[in-house]
Amino acid sequence: MSARPRKEIDLSTYEGRVAERLKILRLKSKLTAREAAARLGITEKTIFHWEAGRSSPHVAEFPKISEVYRLKKIKDLLPNE
Repeated sequence: MSARPRKEIDLSTYEGRVAERLKILRLKSKLTAREAAARLGITEKTIFHWEAGRSSPHVAEFPKISEVYRLKKIKDLLPNE
């Protein structure tokens, strides 16, 4: 069975707002970057890169991020337009 290709979504339309939203959600969840990274199975450095806008999480990571940050809907990860 071959792996299904990951779907990419264009976060560039949200520019730095995704980074800001991720940081706000982490802080509202009362998690340190280290705690969030451990729960997500990624490095603390990755959290900092996401929150600084240097990189963005892959859409495949959205369900886990939503769970860790206690969001009702995955789309709540994205900032309001």
